[in-house]
Amino acid sequence: MFIGHFAPAMVAATHPKAPGLGTLFVAGQLIDFGFFGFALLGIEKFRITPGFTVMNPLDLYDMPYTHSLVGSGVWALGFGLLIWLLTRNRTGALIGAAVVFSHWLLDLLVHAPDLTIAGTPPKLGFGLWNYPAITMPLELLLTFGALAFFVLRTRSTAPRSKLALVLLVILLLAFQIMNWFGPEPEAADMGMMVSALAAFAIAALAAAFVGKTRTLKTA
Repeated sequence: MFIGHFAPAMVAATHPKAPGLGTLFVAGQLIDFGFFGFALLGIEKFRITPGFTVMNPLDLYDMPYTHSLVGSGVWALGFGLLIWLLTRNRTGALIGAAVVFSHWLLDLLVHAPDLTIAGTPPKLGFGLWNYPAITMPLELLLTFGALAFFVLRTRSTAPRSKLALVLLVILLLAFQIMNWFGPEPEAADMGMMVSALAAFAIAALAAAFVGKTRTLKTA
């Protein structure tokens, strides 16, 4: 799951008290922001194992602080607390926390068994990455169904609104195509980790641009 992690963000953004779309895009990938950041520091680890799953060579064998159920809950609570401290918006804080936690639930669908409850076995994962005919349309349906939901419940507030939406769609498609069909990484090196972090950040910036050009429709 890559761009599918942004689907909860786009649905959540239609709530009147939700944080901005860019903030929610950060929430949707916060767990992976943390994972690749920790991997750069050697705190969590992964390796490239060709054929590990049909769609993905990432052997995510050591990630107790980000991809355990407890760890994800801590990240969600921390993000929600940060939103509350900055805005005093309790509902917005809960929404942000829920979007962060959705990451673990979506990963549970596609990962090979590498997720945990609290960092130790048993390891969990339904392994849909081994079934491209299911995973690929599911990811596109989740992502662009959520985007359509967001667009239908908002209205443009700026002439550049269509441009912002087109840019977001192009970026999401480009990132997913690279993820699916680009050359497999040869090693779990710094370049790969930084590229992943950059992709998450660029998507969040594009989402923030969309969010600033649209507002919720009134009843």
